[in-house]
Amino acid sequence: MNQLIYVETSIPSFYFDTRPGAENEARRNWTREWWDVARWQDQLVTSLAVIRELESTPEPKRAQCLGLLGELPLLATGPKVDDLVRHYITQKVMPDDANGDARHLALATFHKCDILVSWNCRHIANANKARHIEHVNRALGFDTPKLITPLELIGEEP
Repeated sequence: MNQLIYVETSIPSFYFDTRPGAENEARRNWTREWWDVARWQDQLVTSLAVIRELESTPEPKRAQCLGLLGELPLLATGPKVDDLVRHYITQKVMPDDANGDARHLALATFHKCDILVSWNCRHIANANKARHIEHVNRALGFDTPKLITPLELIGEEP
């Protein structure tokens, strides 16, 4: 299929999640199932923002997460991405954190990713926010990547 997919911080975090409970175990399993296919059929990318977030994760999970992303290309940031981040925050598309969700969305949008994959269902993979995000991006001349979870990608036909 070869889609350009931005991998947000929650993906490696759930890949190596060890918390008990059916929901956490399901997300971990779905993440691993998706990753095992996607890494061969799609172009996965991430960013320095993801790396920085993961660097605050306790060991040994930090090393595992960083290792999983180790060979993925990092999308470049710059003044235009920074402008997009500020716009998302001003327009209340994303929370007021220039290095968090707004940056992930800005990077995936600016670099024309097909998909931003995330388990962050509050701010990113949230169907209730999709229309607002699309409206803001359209006004700025950008297409919006699909904002979805690994579960939604499992079983897609190539």
